[in-house]
Amino acid sequence: MNIAHALQQRLAVALSGLTPEFTKYASLVRAAQDSRHGDYQANCAMPLSKEQGGKPVDLARQIVERLELGDMLEPPEIAGPGFINFRLKTAWLAAQLRVMAHDDRLGVEPANRPRTFVIDYSSPNVAKPLHVGHLRSSILGDALTRILRFQGHRVITDNHLGDWGTQFGILLYGYKQLRDEAAFQADPVRELARLYLEVRKQFKKKEQEDDDGPIDDPVQDACRRETAKLHQGDPENVALWRMFMPHCLREIEQIYNRLGLLPFDHTLGESFYQPMLAEVVDDLAAKGIAQESRGAMVIFFGDPEKVPPSIVRKSDGAFTYTTTDLATIRYRVEQWKPNAILYVVGVPQAVHFKNLFAAARRWGYQDLELEHVAFGSVLGADGKILSTRKGTGSLLEELLDDAIARAAEVYERLNEEARQRGEEVPEFSEVEKRAIHEAVGIGAIKYADLSQARTSDYRFDLAKMTATDGNTATYMQYAYARNRSILRKSGIDERLLRETPPTPELPTAHERALALMLLRFPEALAAATTDYRPNQITAYLWELSRTYSGFFTNCPVLKAESESLRLSRLLLCDLTARVIRQGLDLLGIRTIERM
Repeated sequence: MNIAHALQQRLAVALSGLTPEFTKYASLVRAAQDSRHGDYQANCAMPLSKEQGGKPVDLARQIVERLELGDMLEPPEIAGPGFINFRLKTAWLAAQLRVMAHDDRLGVEPANRPRTFVIDYSSPNVAKPLHVGHLRSSILGDALTRILRFQGHRVITDNHLGDWGTQFGILLYGYKQLRDEAAFQADPVRELARLYLEVRKQFKKKEQEDDDGPIDDPVQDACRRETAKLHQGDPENVALWRMFMPHCLREIEQIYNRLGLLPFDHTLGESFYQPMLAEVVDDLAAKGIAQESRGAMVIFFGDPEKVPPSIVRKSDGAFTYTTTDLATIRYRVEQWKPNAILYVVGVPQAVHFKNLFAAARRWGYQDLELEHVAFGSVLGADGKILSTRKGTGSLLEELLDDAIARAAEVYERLNEEARQRGEEVPEFSEVEKRAIHEAVGIGAIKYADLSQARTSDYRFDLAKMTATDGNTATYMQYAYARNRSILRKSGIDERLLRETPPTPELPTAHERALALMLLRFPEALAAATTDYRPNQITAYLWELSRTYSGFFTNCPVLKAESESLRLSRLLLCDLTARVIRQGLDLLGIRTIERM
């Protein structure tokens, strides 16, 4: 059950006789910031009084008088100029915990009206190694897929690969001019990565341009010619492209597997849409959406001095990203009939997507939700954007190796500190240790990324990411493992806590606070879906872990005063572990049974 939604429904009934816009005002229910003032708070009386006149406090009293309390609510309190404070009955909280314990979905009800989403994410250029810049799109898109599917929506994932652009011209030139044949035969992926980087180094830099404009760049010009030959169907270049593609895709798939990403439903690159592009431009022209300008076909969006137009066919006959993206929209609508298409792409592409969506609506897709799920950049310690091109960013594989090595250091240090305190430390095989290090290291990277407001930049700092205190994946994984340890030591059959859960006793403020926080899990998922922000889940998990810490410090579990209280507290521990595990799983982060 989503408690906030349940309160909004009750409030809507109370408001229905007072205003025709009762749904709008009922939505103004929020979790209370201070538990001394209740569990939830409604601020509907003040804006409603501006509409109807009178004092907000008098209107608040009318609302409270009309409110059905049932077995859910204590009599509400009116505070200040008209705030309505709600406090849930402790017996009702206890009953809801038992329902939650029975439920594999932990109180999260499937969507009443499931939608079909297409999510376009990761989408790397396949001719070059994945680097830190690909991290956010891959992690964020994977998390949104998991969240929306868990809520009962149909989600189709499509990795729109850049497999037909100028990067292949670079690779073709490098292969013909600079390849080490023995190295290519031994490890094609590594040699192709070396060739790409080596050719890029030979490009002229912007700072080498003079007052008369760019100086000649023979290497870059040669790469463009190789790209043009590929697009024109040159047999040699097409054969090489077909030879390169499996190696490039295998390297990408290996990185995805290390990150623990869900398999993509479809991997349709730019090359897939190439045969469709001419017809797209013809249709746009026939409908008056695109028009000729200086030999090119262009879509205008008002004054071109204020809003840059989008070119769909260049004067030399070449097509553009906009053309491909429009063909992709039409294909996705025809094949999958989505309600929404989400593009998980960085903030710098905002103008492109604004124009693309405007063009698509003019083309006939007015009822389709098109959303640019934008995100900020990953910064280095100096606050500058990490870039492999500038030599400041790691290849993604190297970055993952560093994170795992850092996690191993933290793990060994914590174990040694525990031994020195005389604590029992579990013994693991090297294989088990490696699995723990990977879960902690890669989980740290994912959590640090997803815990940010997605449109914000953030600094990449492995030391902070793998810290065992604060809002980190390592802390959450440890909180989960600690709960699991308590349950093991109790000797209880966990199935009893789920199949025939005890009636929770909530005699202390710490137990009641934990019960309430556990029951807010559905609210966190609903908030994460609104505007597609997984950091709402990380914020919830952080609050849950802090609330649990207060409970753990003040409420003995295994040495509780009575058996019924012991069972009650074990139920709270089990639910906390289950919610942490489910929450981390929705973020694509693994939990560990023992740490």
